[in-house]
Amino acid sequence: MSVQKPRVAIVGEVLIELAREADGRFRLGYAGDTFNVAVYLARGGIETAFVTALGEDPYSDAVVELATAEGIASDLMLRIRGRLPGLTVIETDGARHSYEWRGEAPVRDLFELPHWGRLAEGLAQAKLVYFSGITLSLYSNVGLGRFLATLEAIRAKGVKIVFDGNFRPRGWRGDLSRARTVFIEALKRVDIALPTYDDEAVLWGDPSPEATVARLQAFGIAEIVVKNGPSSALLAAGGKTELIPVPEVVVPVDSTAAGDGFNAAYIAARLAGERPPQAAGAAHRLAGQVIRHRGALMPRTAVAIH
Repeated sequence: MSVQKPRVAIVGEVLIELAREADGRFRLGYAGDTFNVAVYLARGGIETAFVTALGEDPYSDAVVELATAEGIASDLMLRIRGRLPGLTVIETDGARHSYEWRGEAPVRDLFELPHWGRLAEGLAQAKLVYFSGITLSLYSNVGLGRFLATLEAIRAKGVKIVFDGNFRPRGWRGDLSRARTVFIEALKRVDIALPTYDDEAVLWGDPSPEATVARLQAFGIAEIVVKNGPSSALLAAGGKTELIPVPEVVVPVDSTAAGDGFNAAYIAARLAGERPPQAAGAAHRLAGQVIRHRGALMPRTAVAIH
């Protein structure tokens, strides 16, 4: 049976998540910045595939089942016997704290596994490929070399490459120099950048969103949206720069995955033919909905991408 070609391929990790509830018990879930984007894209009617590696255990089975339930294609999810997905434990005591065990997760070897070439073929069939700085933090130098070479090759064939820096120091073990080096190589292969200003300020020392735009434009990136929390997003596209205001300032119930929702709505709108300013407006609206709910994923009954 032939595999249906995905319009969008999302590259990243899904973690088993144990979140402590108010009664002290833990709630089991599954989390990941890029996976959140895949879910919201699929809910918006965008044909989406998730590219990752999992084990052959019940928790990995549950990830595939969740993806299938959300309408996400799983044919680019490799299954590795004897390996387990990463685990994160969330504690809340007025502030949110996460503790992670992910060093042996099979996704860390994604582009060094025997069948990684099949993933490269799948990415080449996509209309658009999305990944994040967290994605980049997973791989060894060998894996990064293969992934970046794949991006360069498929981009030359017309596949659009979208990147959210989503910088998390812990994922890089505090090695800012290596993170910057890897990011620079990635940014040379990007068509649309969707960074968050706070992250860029930490990694690069950018004094303002305008400085972030200028730095990214130096890589030849033609379309940039700098997310800035409840402030206006800064859009640079079509030779001009403009602020796209948040339509409604919402006091967040939980800000988790606000940026992921923003990115998904922006990509969906652009794929639907909307111009960048309209896409950024749609992105603000979905982010505003996401933060009204606890957890990364809104209930499916909630309003999502239109």
